Amino acid sequence: MEIELLRKRALRLSYITVGYNVVEGLVSIFAGVMAGSIALVGFGLDSCMESLSGGVMIWRFTHSEGLSAEEELKREKKAVKLIGYMFFLFGAYVLYESLEKLLLHEAPEPSLLGIAIAVASLVAMPVLFYMKYRTGKSMNSRSLVADSKQTLACMFLSLALLIGLGLNYLRGLWWADPAVGLLVVAYLIKEGREALKEEKLCTCCSCPTD
Repeated sequence: MEIELLRKRALRLSYITVGYNVVEGLVSIFAGVMAGSIALVGFGLDSCMESLSGGVMIWRFTHSEGLSAEEELKREKKAVKLIGYMFFLFGAYVLYESLEKLLLHEAPEPSLLGIAIAVASLVAMPVLFYMKYRTGKSMNSRSLVADSKQTLACMFLSLALLIGLGLNYLRGLWWADPAVGLLVVAYLIKEGREALKEEKLCTCCSCPTD
């Protein structure tokens, strides 16, 4: 009974994570476009991809009735490959825009909304990390513990975004924004490589305890 309660809690945490990332991603992209901030746009694209990744796993473990384990795995691999390539595609876009802004000295407008997004993420991500990590340990689930560390990495990315936006807003250091964009590129490429290498996204809290 206890393990079933933990699974339900874990799945609920996944829904919260996906929902938060969808909102964060869309608002970040909007704010980034308005301010001309490639760091914000890149951060938003990453959030959207994270929500898509989590959605794949939620779908796999909640709507797979009638499918054999082999069929489930095939569907997951196809979805993961698509997500992996999209990480690379978005990474290439952010890289191009970041380098262009650095070379042409295109200064983004200061964005209070972007700063607010970064601060909100810095508040939410540690809480989600702790809850996922504690639940994963209780379930003895390496997959959920790994997912919690992914959330922790998102927190550090939020910190980098806040520093970049803050330097531009407070000090007028325009180059900080595309510089953070390059950090986002590295993160997107890392995520894409891992997805294609592993051919799975076992980050859902409903993964079998392993």
